[in-house]
This record gives sequence, C-alpha cells and structure tokens, in this order.
Amino acid sequence: MITFSIIQKSGLEGADRIDAEYYQPEYLEAERKITHLKNEPLGEILEMLTDYHANGSYSILKNYGKIQTEPDYALMVRAVDLQNSNFENDVRYVTENSYNFLKKTKIYGNELVIDKIGNAGNVYFMPKLNRPVTLGMNLFMLRLKKDFDSRFVYVFLNSKYGKLSIYRRVTGTNPSSIDKESVRSIKIPAFSIEDQNEIGQLVNLSFDEKENSKKIYQQAENLLLEELGLKDFKIPEDLSYIVNYSDTGKVGRVDADYFQPKYQVISDKIKTRNAKLLGELVTLKKGLEPGSEAYQEEGKLFIRVSSLSKYGIEGKDQKYLSDELYQKLKLDYEPQLGEILLTKDATPGISYVLKEFTEGIISGGILRLKLKSDIEPEYLSLCISSLIGQMQAERDAGGSIIVHWKPEQIKNILIPILSKETQRKIADLVIKSHLARKKSKELLDVAKRKVEEMIEMNIDNK
Repeated sequence: MITFSIIQKSGLEGADRIDAEYYQPEYLEAERKITHLKNEPLGEILEMLTDYHANGSYSILKNYGKIQTEPDYALMVRAVDLQNSNFENDVRYVTENSYNFLKKTKIYGNELVIDKIGNAGNVYFMPKLNRPVTLGMNLFMLRLKKDFDSRFVYVFLNSKYGKLSIYRRVTGTNPSSIDKESVRSIKIPAFSIEDQNEIGQLVNLSFDEKENSKKIYQQAENLLLEELGLKDFKIPEDLSYIVNYSDTGKVGRVDADYFQPKYQVISDKIKTRNAKLLGELVTLKKGLEPGSEAYQEEGKLFIRVSSLSKYGIEGKDQKYLSDELYQKLKLDYEPQLGEILLTKDATPGISYVLKEFTEGIISGGILRLKLKSDIEPEYLSLCISSLIGQMQAERDAGGSIIVHWKPEQIKNILIPILSKETQRKIADLVIKSHLARKKSKELLDVAKRKVEEMIEMNIDNK
C-alpha cells in the first residue's frame, strides 16, 4: 500500500528540507501531537550542546587528544561504552594534560549523549562515575537548564514520539548522521516539574536495578575465579620466555603471542579442576549472513554480534529480516530456549543463555551451543564470558581488522568442571542478575509508556 503526504508550500518549514522522507505521515503525526502541547525546542532548554571537535582543529586535537588503551587519568566515553553500560572493561583513557585541554567536553554525570553518526540519533543518559570523564568522538553531549529534568527528556527521546522526532531529522543512510541544528529543533513537551520528576524516579529505579544486576553478575564471576585461585589475577610481565619446539607443533602456531606465560597460568589453573574441552560438553552450530541487502527496519529479528552481550540480546541498532526469509531460515538458524549464544567474530567470547523464545535468526558471527553433558548452562556461559574464557579467546583469535575465533579453536577451550553444588550457586547468581536486568528494562518501558500516555491524554483533552 502506498503512503503519501500532501504538504502545502507554506508548510515546508522554510524549505530547509523538501525531501519526501522528512514529511512521512508518521513523522508529521508525531510532530503534530507534540506541537499541540505546550513545548520547548530542545535548543531553548540547553545549557550546553557540544562535541569533541569543539575543543579545536584536527591538527591541534591530534596532539592533545591521544587516546590510550591502558588506564590513565580520565575515561574517554564512547558510544559502545554507553550502549553496554560498561565503563570498566575495554574502555579508553586520556592523560590529565589532555583532559584539561578538552575542557569543552568534560562530563560530570546527568548529561544526555547522542550518537551523531552511524547509529545517529541514539540517546543515552550519562551516569555519575565519580572520576574524571571526557566525551569521545562522533557524539553530542547535552547539558540541560535546571527547569527541565534530564531524566524526563532522556525518556521522551527514547519514547515512540521522541524517536520519530529524531528519526525525522536524521539524514543519509550509510552512514546516517544528525547535526546540531537538527538536535536543537526537536520539540520537548513542557510538562510540569512534578510529572517530570515522576518519570525521573522511574529512571532512577531502572538504573538501580541495572547496577544491581552488574554487581550480582560480578559476584558470580568472583566466586568462579576464587574457586580456581584466579581472583585478583595479575598478568605476568615476562619480557622473554622459552617454548619447546614440540609445543608449537601441537597447536600449529609459532608466534610469540600465543605462548605468553599468562595463558599458561590460566590453563594450569583450569586443569587442576577436572577440565574438559568445550567440544565434549556441547555441539556447535554457526549462523549465517544473508547480506546487508536483506536488512529491513522491521520484521523478524536478525541477531548480530553487536546486539549480543553477556546480559542478553540488546535493543540497540537492531536489524530485521522479512517474514518470508525468516520462514526459510528458521529451521536451521533460529536459536532455541536454553541454548548458549556465543560470539566468534569481532568481539569473540560474549556468551549468553537464551531464556525467552525469540523469533529471529543468528548471524554468521554467532554460534549456537547445545548442551550434551550434565553441566549448568548458566555456569558454562559464565566460564566462557569470564577471564578464563576471554584469555583463551584472546590467545586463539586472529585477524587484523576483524578478529575471528574459529569453531575448531572454540571446541578446544578448557572448561573447569566444579562441583554440582558450586555450579548451581554460580548459576543462581547469574539468573538473579538477569532478573534484575529484566526488571530494569521493564521500569524503563513503564516510564516510556507513561510519557506516551501523557502526550496522548493531553491531546485528547484539547
């Protein structure tokens, strides 16, 4: 069915945009509903809208904006950190000198952060981290005036009406982008501060549950590492080491990286606890790549590496497949309840036990692991996602641009087999962590529904 909009010339908003995409009926309807309420352009309620390049020219930033992978004075927040709510692992840093130079993008917490390219228009809420933080590249940072609650604005921008308002202003497809003026032009409903605070309280509860989820998951991981004598493991810093030639033949590798002593320490610890190869515990089945031309904005879920975390299938930057293609592929590529999903490409070693039926297909960068041995699935998944699995993935995986962990290598990783009682203790903690994360999502969904209902109710009363 063809959809169309008829727009008067006088309604072309100054002729800044005359493309049909901007005037889609759903965009116009969302804009109409917000316009009929008391509202403020986002630009009018901003104290600051800035980005990394506000600090200086490319040549200047090249000298002062050097990014570090080793811990240093200040954290440099990237989109991936915000997507995963992870500000500790695989993060980036800058020196104290760089942090002070990048004074226009210092972050203190409670700001909104928006992707400006790629996943353009994704909106995040920046928590207080109680440490020096600066903004990474390809992001906008928004600090609001005090008469607007940033938690409420965050929820609105992630609600149905907020997303439509943002998507209307995103341009391009590969990559998509949004500029400052477009961000400033987004209309924000001017609800009472009491209503805003009500939404804000739900956001607080949601974030508390998410933080609780992370702490419980860390408890599970700590229990595993304590059992293996690897708690607070320090990576050996040997500058040289000796490897027998016969050992290189066993693994078909002669590169020094593979034989670093830290990997041997991990392996020796695992072997003391009735270790088994992963291939003895599970069967592996790979997903497939239908090609980007098969991607759609709606339909059946296509589960990619970027949408999987150890906490579950994330709702960010999702891609979908047609119902027709899904029906052809589901028999071989749809994951089943209780299976473990494991990433093998790009960010190998992310593992998650599927707890809810999901109509979708897994990508070629993900493996489905089906148990064939009496082991707690949550325990096994944690082993793979923890230090002991990550170190084996780091040792095995190759590739200079996109890292690949081969299925044959994955089958040969070592898994410690702890007592059934200990496995259950660890599994129970992991399950408790996932329930807290689910509660966090539900609370945020409640907040978004309340905002949408407040908009619709006010429209109906006019």
